[in-house]
Amino acid sequence: MENYLLGIDNGGTVTKAALYTLSGKEVEIASQKTKMIMPKPFHTERDIDELWEANVKVIKEVLRKSAIDAGQIVGISITGHGNGLYLATKDGGSPYNGIISTDNRAKKYIDEWYADPRFETEVLPKTMQSVWAGQPVALLAWLQDHEQEVIDQSDYIFMVKDFLRFKLTGEAYLELTDISGTSLLNVRDQCFDEELLDFFGLQKILTKLPPLKQATDVCGYITKEAAEATGLKEGTPLAGGLFDIAASAIASGLVEENKLCIVAGTWSINEYITKKPVIDKDLFMTSIYCLPDYWLTTEASPTSASNLEWFIDKFMVGEKFEYENQGRSVYDLCNELVASTGPEDSNLLFFPFLFGSNTVPNATSCFIGMNSWHKQEHFVRAVYEGIVFGHMYHIERLLKYGDKPVSSRIAGGVTKSDVWLQMFADSLQIPLEIVEVKEHGTLGTVMCAAVMNGQYGSIKEAAIKMVNVDRIIKPNLDKAKVYAEKYNRYKETLEHMEKIWKVGI
Repeated sequence: MENYLLGIDNGGTVTKAALYTLSGKEVEIASQKTKMIMPKPFHTERDIDELWEANVKVIKEVLRKSAIDAGQIVGISITGHGNGLYLATKDGGSPYNGIISTDNRAKKYIDEWYADPRFETEVLPKTMQSVWAGQPVALLAWLQDHEQEVIDQSDYIFMVKDFLRFKLTGEAYLELTDISGTSLLNVRDQCFDEELLDFFGLQKILTKLPPLKQATDVCGYITKEAAEATGLKEGTPLAGGLFDIAASAIASGLVEENKLCIVAGTWSINEYITKKPVIDKDLFMTSIYCLPDYWLTTEASPTSASNLEWFIDKFMVGEKFEYENQGRSVYDLCNELVASTGPEDSNLLFFPFLFGSNTVPNATSCFIGMNSWHKQEHFVRAVYEGIVFGHMYHIERLLKYGDKPVSSRIAGGVTKSDVWLQMFADSLQIPLEIVEVKEHGTLGTVMCAAVMNGQYGSIKEAAIKMVNVDRIIKPNLDKAKVYAEKYNRYKETLEHMEKIWKVGI
């Protein structure tokens, strides 16, 4: 009887479960969208009960569609969006909505911390990353000042995947790759640090931080209650799992230092690995990678494909309804509209800052250069290009610390769009290697279960055996000039807009 591994991915608003063979072949997948709740401006949350029910539903669906016995699943691992905040009580409840990492309510604390000279001399050498409003340090500081009772009622502080693992196993842990991106951890020494928490005014929360575990460690077993809810077998082991940026990177086969990994999803994530940590106040993040002795160097912001999703929900509702009735996706229409135009057809610019930006202070989203002759296809193309240029802005910052990569692996929803992939390749002028996988997050995290289970000796070995390049998108040299000109105009306009955003519009 064949054995299987189950990977679960909880991104910003979508929950997915995927079943794999021990060799990494995807067998079945299920997904469920959850609502983003915005109770106040700059607040982005999700209902905890809805989140749990979404996980139950996708697990049940995968089991039903695959028609396997739950006892054939020999290991489970979870990934999820980094940062944000998920509070829990010992009985598995939560006194507050889950907070997604696009939340921007706590921005004022960031300005205060950066103004403190101790940040650069004492904090940065330990955390190796910038601070921003969606990190748990900022969100916890905000809760302390506005809703202290929520923290008082909480027993544990989790990231989303650690919260869900706790719901499935009843055992509370924080996994290293994930917590290393939160500024709650002394990343340099890989431990919690009272002096670090004191800088953020969070001395009292230390007792609510669960013990640390590695990505491939056994972190509990499916409880009787979880088995009854999901259909999984009681006693099935769960691995520590991964920070989603690490899961996507390793599922893209990022095991070499001369390659770049791009993840175009809710966040614009751009990263490479090094054996020496890169620490700079202008760098977004250095975090712990899932390969021993490697660090993940990352530039990121909530400025990627979620902007397109917002545009569709606000301005293409009719088209979305029409295409769904035809059994098609509105994203097919978007691709067709973009393919019907060229980069030289319009100078319309889009700034993808709907959910804020940690690289451009006070930024908000906007179109620049609208004229009466612009059509729907020009606006959709501008959104595609603006998201690409947002990635390029981060990649330029990354290249301050290393050589231009020979190629890039790319993950996220963009891999379903050939026209968008070509736009990335033409703008970056480097080959894009597309990995033969539908869901990078679930594949990456399931490697942890494969190592935990003894199928592979390390995550690197698992990546080499389980990751295959499906095709390569080569850049068009004849598009280099037009995209370079548009990107330079994007940066120049961005510089002028910073002055306007600063005074408020």
